[in-house]
Amino acid sequence: MNSAIHAAGLWTGLCILLLLVLSGLTSANRRKHKVSIGDGGKAEVAAASRAFGNAAEYMPIALIGLALMALTGFAPVWIHAVGGSFFLGRVLHAWGMFVTREGRPPAVQRMAGMLLTYFPLLGAAGALIWCFFCH
Repeated sequence: MNSAIHAAGLWTGLCILLLLVLSGLTSANRRKHKVSIGDGGKAEVAAASRAFGNAAEYMPIALIGLALMALTGFAPVWIHAVGGSFFLGRVLHAWGMFVTREGRPPAVQRMAGMLLTYFPLLGAAGALIWCFFCH
């Protein structure tokens, strides 16, 4: 039993659930505003759609990074650090998308969420590159 793989599995599972929640919120907003395709010019639909889309854009590479970190022998603590901060970043970013209002600066949650998306991705990239040169 490889606990690093289990750690990667935990964060992958949570990211999948978050993606499903964001997809459901997009669908709910489309139904609420009677929009069948796109955002219909409705800010709430656009925000929900972009929260989902943004998560869908970043999650695959982050989850590949977690799996590769686990498979190359990184300790579970590193998998949890990268996976947990990435997941928190995605939750914060989505929350920020829902509270940001048109014509106003992005919500602090959204900005914090992007930082907690970029830093774990950068950490995973650095760890995997380091692994190549040091093993």
